[in-house]
Amino acid sequence: MTVVEFGPSSDTDGAAERLAREELIKTQADRLLEMQRDDGHIVFELEADSTIPSEYVLLQHFLDEVDPAKEVKIAKYLKRIQNEDGSWPLFQDGDGDISATIKSYWALKLTGEDIDAPHMAKAREWVLSRGGASKANVFTRIMLALFAQIPWRGVPVIPVEVMLLPKWFPFHMSKIAYWSRTVIAPLLILCSLKAEARNPTGINIRELFVTPPEEEKVYNINPNGTFVGDCFLVLDKVLRFCEPAFPKGLRKRAVDKAVDFFTERLNGVDGLGAIYPAMANSVMAYDLLGYPKDDPNLMIAKESIERLLVETDEELYCQPCVSPVWDTCLASHALMEAGLEAGDKELDGALDWLKDKQILDVVGDWAVRRPDVRPGGWAFQYNNDYYPDVDDTAVVAMAMHRTGKPEYNESIERAAEWVVGMQSSSGGWGAFEPENEHFYLNSIPFADHGALLDPPTEDVTARCLSFLAQLDKDRFAKEIALGVKYLKRDQQDDGSWWGRWGANYIYGTWSVLCALNAVGEDMSAPYVQRSVAWLKARQRADGGWGEDLATYHEHRKSEVHESTASQTAWAVLGLMAAGEVECEEVRKGIAYLETAKRDGARWDEKLYTGTGFPKVFYLKYHGYAAYFPLWAVARYENLMKSNDRHVAYGM
Repeated sequence: MTVVEFGPSSDTDGAAERLAREELIKTQADRLLEMQRDDGHIVFELEADSTIPSEYVLLQHFLDEVDPAKEVKIAKYLKRIQNEDGSWPLFQDGDGDISATIKSYWALKLTGEDIDAPHMAKAREWVLSRGGASKANVFTRIMLALFAQIPWRGVPVIPVEVMLLPKWFPFHMSKIAYWSRTVIAPLLILCSLKAEARNPTGINIRELFVTPPEEEKVYNINPNGTFVGDCFLVLDKVLRFCEPAFPKGLRKRAVDKAVDFFTERLNGVDGLGAIYPAMANSVMAYDLLGYPKDDPNLMIAKESIERLLVETDEELYCQPCVSPVWDTCLASHALMEAGLEAGDKELDGALDWLKDKQILDVVGDWAVRRPDVRPGGWAFQYNNDYYPDVDDTAVVAMAMHRTGKPEYNESIERAAEWVVGMQSSSGGWGAFEPENEHFYLNSIPFADHGALLDPPTEDVTARCLSFLAQLDKDRFAKEIALGVKYLKRDQQDDGSWWGRWGANYIYGTWSVLCALNAVGEDMSAPYVQRSVAWLKARQRADGGWGEDLATYHEHRKSEVHESTASQTAWAVLGLMAAGEVECEEVRKGIAYLETAKRDGARWDEKLYTGTGFPKVFYLKYHGYAAYFPLWAVARYENLMKSNDRHVAYGM
């Protein structure tokens, strides 16, 4: 195990404070290294809300492959995370969500929970008080239709024939985000062929409906209230009338094309799209189409799901995906800040493992709009070759570049080539694809979740700029200039930046301040100082920072439950990037991190600070409370003992 060494500090803290900070850095770095696997990578649990383990239960009942022992543990997990009012939230201590609550209640009932037990009665009363199960979102209503709990008219018409539409058509699979594409392809088969779950227990949840589901008149609504949404509702009615007359031969061609699409992208034991909803839909589609249980594709699709399970002696839950590349590259940055360097076997092991994960030969779906760009990115998961993302790619390449090892030069150059090719014409970057901005598609009834697309965002754009600037500001001057214009254009009135993939404005503002420092912007410029002032004003009395995930909702931007270690680290890192190393706010933020409770490699952090889809789906990265606080404290120590207070890296 590496022991991190620090030289004498020149800061104005007392000797005892400096020694305590150095000991903290050593201890937490070594604890983080204890998480490292033999092959060099680091991975933490990735937890979502109650819907994923609930859907796992529903999948087993769809297939009639129920495992009672697992169900007992899932039930314990679901009961533990239930809100006091009977609902289930989308994140810890959040507001109840009707769709999450319906699925959780349903899953518990399937596992044998007594519906008259207090926790079930409270959940049922909560759902009924909000209009009942007919008010669920589209994905929940599709599950209800699969189990014959509502009629199929309760979900929008999404005919599988859309697989045959040309690229120029207003709707095409290439015009939606990767996660939508992989989820929808098998789902089209399930909905078009009106799949029906085996449901061996015959359990229903009619008690969750205010009006009997067959008598409910309106299920599908305009998701965003626009005129385009009204037009799509009319189109939905037309399709519902015409669909029975679609030629059988055309339908077969469409089903075959959908199967070919997701089978080609099945991704081995890592699963379709490497995300649970797509994996589950692929399993149900194969099952519906009559694939035998020993079919290799069906078997490997099922195995990909089982690999997402996290099981203890008492509980079990299903992760939405896994995050080994993201955890490993971020942990590598933190460990380098804590003193590891090229030649240390732990750091070399992590980066060598990442080097082998670079996608150099598979031309993914991103190539539809960038056919002449060579692949060169990294995916978020162990393997997901069709769907690398620029965020992981930038962070991995920055870590490699920081070591100065020539062995990584080719990987870094291929990454830069791919990232540059993925820039959108607006100057920004989306996570997985360029120019994924067909916003009218958010008006279709199916898109009530508002997460159909992958447009450029401030945090991802910032990460790409940080990488290109760290590599060579002059060589990438054109791309950097376009990106900075994008960031300036999208700055909030109060000076902050929105965070698409982390909670929320603190995450976005940290990301952008790092990028602006890296590209050489004047950090005393008024627009930068507005963001600095916003960050400082958000500091809490305990010295930390916190931000609730409810801030994605309009008029709730100031909400916060408590300070968290990861958000405090982002704020401090952002302020240090802006040149505020010696300010009182940074000093207090570091003091908060130094005194906050810790449990092994992680600082105590119960709240979610990760975002899957704003307003819809959130994540608890268990690693965030390990590597980000370590990173922040170590950077502060390094800058304070240096004659130069300037942050020299992209992040």
